[in-house]
Amino acid sequence: MVSEETTRTTTPPTEQQPPAATAAPREAGAHREPRTAATRAWATRLVVVGIVLSALNLRPAITSLGALLEEVRDGLGMSGSVAGLLTSVPPLCFAVFGVMAPRLARRFGPAAVVCAGMAAIAAGLVIRPYVGNTAAFLAASALALMGIAVSNVLMPVIVKRWFPDRVGSMTGLYSMALALGTSTAAAVTVPMTDALGGWKPGLAVWALLAAVAVLPWLPLLRDRDKDRGAAPAVRPAASPEPGQARHDTSRVEREESVRAKAAQEEQAPALRITRSRTAWALAVFFGLQATAAYITMGWMAQIFRDAGVAAGTAGLLLAVTMVMGVPLAFVIPRLATRLPHQGPIVLALGVCGLAGYAGLYLAPAGGAWAWAVLLGISNCAFPLALTMVGMRARTGPGVAQLSAFAQSTGYLISIPGPLLVGVLYQSSGGWGLPIALMTALMIPQMLVGWVAGRNRTVEEEAAR
Repeated sequence: MVSEETTRTTTPPTEQQPPAATAAPREAGAHREPRTAATRAWATRLVVVGIVLSALNLRPAITSLGALLEEVRDGLGMSGSVAGLLTSVPPLCFAVFGVMAPRLARRFGPAAVVCAGMAAIAAGLVIRPYVGNTAAFLAASALALMGIAVSNVLMPVIVKRWFPDRVGSMTGLYSMALALGTSTAAAVTVPMTDALGGWKPGLAVWALLAAVAVLPWLPLLRDRDKDRGAAPAVRPAASPEPGQARHDTSRVEREESVRAKAAQEEQAPALRITRSRTAWALAVFFGLQATAAYITMGWMAQIFRDAGVAAGTAGLLLAVTMVMGVPLAFVIPRLATRLPHQGPIVLALGVCGLAGYAGLYLAPAGGAWAWAVLLGISNCAFPLALTMVGMRARTGPGVAQLSAFAQSTGYLISIPGPLLVGVLYQSSGGWGLPIALMTALMIPQMLVGWVAGRNRTVEEEAAR
């Protein structure tokens, strides 16, 4: 940013020009730069608030329904098979709708798409309890899940674009908010339903949180060129004014340079993402960790109950597993960005998962709290995967393509897992085979996670 003297004065002042003639523009420029810096800081704060509020809304549509599934089945006359299908609808929608996110982001800008996604979540959540039949309930749920899907994909893109030097901390922040929203919805939906007098308002009330998440993005829509990554007007730097700190000018120049470089990168052609081994490794890693997470959310409480643990205690154990993601989702991404290779973290999380599954098999009731903690730690592979999405691509479009590919492919991989566990449990009459399946899936998760954690970028591999 430069003073208006640089942009308005085309000839040097002559002796006939009074000093005030040159001083006035200089003074105007001196006041304009702080205002611009203040505007930029204000927009950054809005993005942070928008990221946190959006992340809080990425799971309540799922976990609130799980808490009231029996009431929903009774209210809509839903068959058991259709109710079982609901457990696979979220990853299916994430896979199908997540593919659209990069194209929408290129046309409208990531912030605009996330804003629309939050609006879709709010609309779907407020509509679905009152539709009156199963088909419409599924359609309204799909609307909310569509908003979640595109926001899932674009969160790493927004972090990369607005906070390129703080990918780890910002990914940790929204991962922590996501985990908090997940556990809170599971914990308070039933009490809120009792207080509100029915399952319909108990489900619809979560639309308020999504509506609030729309608000921070609205002021950012006025500058869609910046949101889409268009190049800002870069002016030649002026000398610092008397009394102005030189490091402020240098900081502004660096920011302008970074924005100009980012704008050039935004114009790069789309990657052939399927040529990248890292992209495939990250997609499989994402899919296997999602499989483990959905199996844990759907079946872990039942494993404890079948082992003789009281229903209330089994619910608390599941809550402990989910809550573990709140602090660790902030710590793990920050640690990951400081390491050249994220493979050691992948292995550490995998070992915790293997230990938890071994405990569920050998002594599910005796060490229940320990197994819940270990599986909660293992499930923090999710924020690690999101962090690696931001690290394995250099540019904003690269992150968008990688995020869409990894999440869409990964969620497709995760669809059969919970259903297969149910089939094995039903056919064998016990948890031995399902736990063996969970353990077997953890091994390839660790292997592909090691490959995805290498210090490579998809731009390098896709260009070969």
